[in-house]
Amino acid sequence: MRIAREERCGLLAAAEPDELRELADACLADGAEVTVVLAPEVGTISTQVREPVAAQRFLLGDVLACRAEVEVAGQRGWAMRLGGDRAATLAAAVLDAEAEAGRPLASEVDGLCDRVARRLAERDEREWAELAPTVVEFEELT
Repeated sequence: MRIAREERCGLLAAAEPDELRELADACLADGAEVTVVLAPEVGTISTQVREPVAAQRFLLGDVLACRAEVEVAGQRGWAMRLGGDRAATLAAAVLDAEAEAGRPLASEVDGLCDRVARRLAERDEREWAELAPTVVEFEELT
């Protein structure tokens, strides 16, 4: 099953750096032409959150992020990851291009995204399981 680009970029942003670099190296092993359109660039981005009770948005602060853009075999790939790991960000951009172009290892990129999605879901389940005993339930008096 093909993963939507927005979801893929989000999952690649959450992947482990080593798994990104390893798969990107495999993708480029066939000698595909690679052009770095935007070299990995580290900067800050504003983080906006929504307050859950009043549902109002506000700026939480700035976070460190890295972005990169490449072209692999004529297809552009893009990535942005939190932190300053330039190599992992460049690798994620290569993987985005590989998947978008439907190149030989596109299914491997989708597989990596599936594994990352499962890890994130398991992490969320564990977190909710830890929080569940602290939930206060109120009864409505009528």
